[in-house]
Amino acid sequence: MYEVVVIGGGIAGLAAAHALGSADDVRVTVLEGSAVVGGKLRVSDIAGLPVDEGAEQFLVRPSDALDLVRAVGLGDDVVHPVAIGASVWTRGRLRPLPGGTVLGVPADPWAVARSGVLSPGGLARAGADAVLPRTPIGEDISVGAYVRARVGAQVVDQLVDPLLGGVYAGQADHLSLAATVPQLDAHVRRHRTLLGAARAAREATGPIDGPVFASVRGGLGRLPAAVVASMPATIRTGATVREVMQTQRGFRVVVGDTRDPQPMHADAVLVAVPARPAARLLSGVSPAASELVGVLDYASVAVVTLAYQRADVPALSGTGFLVPAVVGRTTKAVTYASAKWAHLDGSDLIIVRASVGRYGDEHVLQRSDADIAVAVEADLAAVIGLRAAPVATRVTRWGGGLPQYAPGHVDRVRRARAALPDRLAVCGASYDGVGIPACVRSGRDAARALLGVLRQSDRGRDEEEGA
Repeated sequence: MYEVVVIGGGIAGLAAAHALGSADDVRVTVLEGSAVVGGKLRVSDIAGLPVDEGAEQFLVRPSDALDLVRAVGLGDDVVHPVAIGASVWTRGRLRPLPGGTVLGVPADPWAVARSGVLSPGGLARAGADAVLPRTPIGEDISVGAYVRARVGAQVVDQLVDPLLGGVYAGQADHLSLAATVPQLDAHVRRHRTLLGAARAAREATGPIDGPVFASVRGGLGRLPAAVVASMPATIRTGATVREVMQTQRGFRVVVGDTRDPQPMHADAVLVAVPARPAARLLSGVSPAASELVGVLDYASVAVVTLAYQRADVPALSGTGFLVPAVVGRTTKAVTYASAKWAHLDGSDLIIVRASVGRYGDEHVLQRSDADIAVAVEADLAAVIGLRAAPVATRVTRWGGGLPQYAPGHVDRVRRARAALPDRLAVCGASYDGVGIPACVRSGRDAARALLGVLRQSDRGRDEEEGA
């Protein structure tokens, strides 16, 4: 029986434990330093309604997250948005986000023109993409640098940056094209124009039948508990890992307070915590991997949830809106949660969720919860005319919540993994993507790779003993 320790009980670590637990010859222990598992998947009541405090939805394609949701018994509770369409606050008012983009990069210039997001000058500059010579990319380039070179600053500021800000809380000029928009990166190396690359990327995904996003009735924060309930793993919360050291038989994992360390044996270890604690744990087994992992930076964000009396809320259109950083407001994105999800509708209350915090703009989060909520209320009044006071407010802070994939990220991750000893792996948002499907896939793939290494090493030992 193999003893495998998973360090970190976020969704990547839980997905890894779920994959490991399906093997008859593995005993899994998950060590989570905080009081609960789930990481950024958490649901709690506001004004009597269960509302997610972190991630609220996942992409249906690729199907990694949906497959896990179904595998742990929540398939009957899968829900999809009942409203569609978002807007962007630009040029003095809300304008519809144009369709046919790849994370804001236009694939359909006519849709962009109809949306009114760009000024006439901005549209003219974007059209220069058709005649400009190929833009050098090298091994990697920032999304902002490449898109600005092809279609101009307005596309970056009004479309790409707001969408990347919503996903990564980052700035397009500091985010890797290869890591954050991989579906586009492959095609910009084959096409001279950005428009041609974006069209090819859209066509490569094929037609999308049915909803793009999904969640779980009662909140996506229900998923971690369902994963735990579905597998035989041992879950230890409040279990801070102090050290990981390699031994002749595997690894020594030290858990607990420095005054009362509790060593554990592991045949294999999977590290599924953010980059900085991961770098600390890796320092004893691979200084090279530790250094490569430790350079990853993070953005801090806050989610402000507000409940309003239905009678006080003006008519809302779509699922919400984005606010470009160049506008200079506190709020970067707003979701009309009650309009988007049927399980949050039907009461006398309207739930609105707002996101605050961008990379390099951490001073916004140095204010008190009350001050942040007031700033969000002011933005809602200015943008959609919602001037009534909320009946309940919740501010959830996610310090260092979102990794920032700087150019060269993909290569750094490859080199870090190559420097790790056998039977030790890393997974999670620090490496392979911040979305729920990416985290699930990262954990599952790392678990399967570890199982393969364990069984291969035993086969090799058996062959040597039989020789």
